[in-house]
Amino acid sequence: MKLYNFEEYDRPNLYDTENENYKEDLPFLLKWAERCKGPIIDLACGTGRATIPLAIVGHTIIGVDIHKGMLDLAKQKAEVLNLDIDWVQQDCTELDLPLKSELIFSVGNSFQHFLTNEQQDALLSSVHRHLATGGYFIFETRFPNAEELLQPTTEEYWRTYKNQLTGKSVDVYTISQYDSLNQLQHYTTIRKEDGQQDISTRITLRYVFPKEMQRLLNSHGFDIVHIYKDWNERFITKDSVQMVYVCRKSEDSSER
Repeated sequence: MKLYNFEEYDRPNLYDTENENYKEDLPFLLKWAERCKGPIIDLACGTGRATIPLAIVGHTIIGVDIHKGMLDLAKQKAEVLNLDIDWVQQDCTELDLPLKSELIFSVGNSFQHFLTNEQQDALLSSVHRHLATGGYFIFETRFPNAEELLQPTTEEYWRTYKNQLTGKSVDVYTISQYDSLNQLQHYTTIRKEDGQQDISTRITLRYVFPKEMQRLLNSHGFDIVHIYKDWNERFITKDSVQMVYVCRKSEDSSER
């Protein structure tokens, strides 16, 4: 039985409220998009946070996600802006598009949603099949440092944002529990408006260590071009909280 891991995304408007102002990855993606020809694929595109800005500046882009509600909101946003974006509801581990791309990206730490070795293998095989030879795959994932993994199992304050509908501040708290055998972090996110609990959601994320990731990518026909600690292209260090990967499909790799 597959774990249902979409509670964080079952309220697409809430997701947008909490995440739409994040733009740190956009200059990086736009720079790499300028180097590529033809359609770009945004895997696990959600509500189009990164897809839509690339379309606005003229790139042909396809947004792929498994969650219908997130895609429906993405379509609505694109229609308001009169943007021609191809939105596709598919499982990224079973990607089946009639094209190859010079650039595929997956942001928002989406890589961590693939919880097993089999799911990671299937994702990377799907990406490899849909990349042109020499094409690039860009993604990021949280760095599994001790502070990240060994978070308290009690309720801990995370951040505050403003509810645009009510005008009130929402305080966000998390509870986490790390399963070291499976490298899975189980999160509960609690949102409180005026001190009262409003919404509680759960999500499970997979952590991958740098040497493990290197072996994983190489075994699926990818050369690692860059590893950064953030979208500002700073080199990764032991105190990093993020790993940003730029990978190229190996010219001598066979179709997988």
